[in-house]
Amino acid sequence: MKENIWISILKANNLMRSPDEVIAFENALASLADRPQDEDLPDLHLILDDRCEQPEVMFGLIHFLESFDVFAQMQAFVTVVPQLMLVASEWTRILHTRILNDDDACRLYRDILHYSLNTQEPNFVRQLLEESASYHLNKREAKLELAR
Repeated sequence: MKENIWISILKANNLMRSPDEVIAFENALASLADRPQDEDLPDLHLILDDRCEQPEVMFGLIHFLESFDVFAQMQAFVTVVPQLMLVASEWTRILHTRILNDDDACRLYRDILHYSLNTQEPNFVRQLLEESASYHLNKREAKLELAR
């Protein structure tokens, strides 16, 4: 598949070291938002980089990712998380936490992680994320039981 020109621009400017890079990043993101494509999700996740100098602008990408169908977004995240951890461990943590804070998304996330562990090459990061999601859901359900 030919790489999307807008994704290439995001990749080239994801560190946002200058006002020109910030403008190029924002314009490319706006263009992608006009016609979101699920197949771009893995590449979009891999734009995240902890070295980015403008995290508030990068949050625009987070919000864009979250605007997709939740299943498609989770599937892409789970697929790329081992790569993403290498350059964007903080952004990975942010996405993971945001998922945990939504019960429906968290259940789906846990299920996708569980399925990926059974169908893909074993991955320690995915296993830890699944355990984290399961623990979070169990803890929340226990609190609900106590409240009854």
